[in-house]
Amino acid sequence: MSSGGPSQPNPYAPPPAGQAQPPQPPYPAPQQQYSAQQYAQSNYTPQRFAPQPVYASVLAQPTPYSPPAPVAPSPAQGLPPLPAARRGGRIAVYVLFGLLGLLLLGLVGYFGLFLGPGASIVGLVLALLPLSVVFFVVWMIDRWEPEPKTFVFFAIAWGAIAAVGLTLLADIALTVLFGQRGEFAGAVIQAPIVEEFFKGLGVLLVFLVARRTFDGPVDGVVYGALVGAGFAFTENIQYFAISLIEGGGEQLTVTFILRGVMSPFAHAMFTSLTGLAIGLAARRHASAGAAVGYGLVGMLGAMLLHGLWNGSSFVNFFLLYFVLQVPLFVGFIFGIIALRREEARLTRARLGEYAAAGWFTPEEVTMLATPAGRKVGLAWAARLRGDRRPLMREFIKDATTLAAVRQRAVTGRDPLAPAEEHALLVRTRAARAALLAY
Repeated sequence: MSSGGPSQPNPYAPPPAGQAQPPQPPYPAPQQQYSAQQYAQSNYTPQRFAPQPVYASVLAQPTPYSPPAPVAPSPAQGLPPLPAARRGGRIAVYVLFGLLGLLLLGLVGYFGLFLGPGASIVGLVLALLPLSVVFFVVWMIDRWEPEPKTFVFFAIAWGAIAAVGLTLLADIALTVLFGQRGEFAGAVIQAPIVEEFFKGLGVLLVFLVARRTFDGPVDGVVYGALVGAGFAFTENIQYFAISLIEGGGEQLTVTFILRGVMSPFAHAMFTSLTGLAIGLAARRHASAGAAVGYGLVGMLGAMLLHGLWNGSSFVNFFLLYFVLQVPLFVGFIFGIIALRREEARLTRARLGEYAAAGWFTPEEVTMLATPAGRKVGLAWAARLRGDRRPLMREFIKDATTLAAVRQRAVTGRDPLAPAEEHALLVRTRAARAALLAY
């Protein structure tokens, strides 16, 4: 019961029978409408219940932290560099190249003054042909363990510039002291002694300056042949130019056949004997003094062979050429082949020691240390994704150098061998991983 005034409706009372009323909330309706963003920012609404914004995709949602992508490593990252040449050796090389530059100016003046620019240019062009042939053959010999390009260039330059220039100066000095010599004495005695001495001096300088890369007889033959090829190049310019001036095209053709076709390897073969002797000294860990002694013995053989070659022109050139010179040249070729096989055997033996320690597999040693194995390895690398023959060549080169470093370490003649050995082992491991990477 209630007293006074009208009674208030009961919001919880059920509706009368037969009358439908919409359900009423148990709380008063709000006087202000809030947006979803306002709900989300409300201090009274838990974050997990607040309305979330809608994004176009999952990837469009912002993230509180986005870590940077890792930087791709360089292919050579972490590879230790090979030990650099000693400062004293670099200075010696600069001094020698400076000397070659001065002598070159003198030779250019000599050819321009006494032979004329026209004939000298013709001789230069023709002399390039036999030089190219000899250089290609020497490059084939040197492919097993290539020599540094700096010293290859120096050997050719020494023969073409220094040996020729010093020979001309010696000829002038001997003429002043002893007068004009006879043709036979000049060609058979003086020329072989003076020329082979100055050519051999170039090979000895390479040995003294670059002892760490002068490993054995093959290296000596390569440097000796390059010095001889350079000497023959400049000498051929002179002979071809004189033939053109004195006898025209006919005499020039005969001279080119005799010197450029029949005997392009003569000087290379002579001086390679000196290089062979110095290379034997290097293989036996001889001192600088002992290497000079070996070199003098090699020079003596080069002088005798050179004198025999020049003397054949006073007897019967063509008879001695086919009876004596051709067999000597064939023997020289077989000697080079034998030296290459010995070099390959030594490479295989030294890499086999690393294989026994777990650095290489026996199959890899066969691939790296035999001509047939290298051929198969390069063919396999060509079929890999991206043609990985350059990687395989680097692998072969570093492994071959590693074998040579091991040889120097065994003989104890290279104090930098341990550091270079470590660097090459890391590089060969990296090259193998790159070859096998997908």
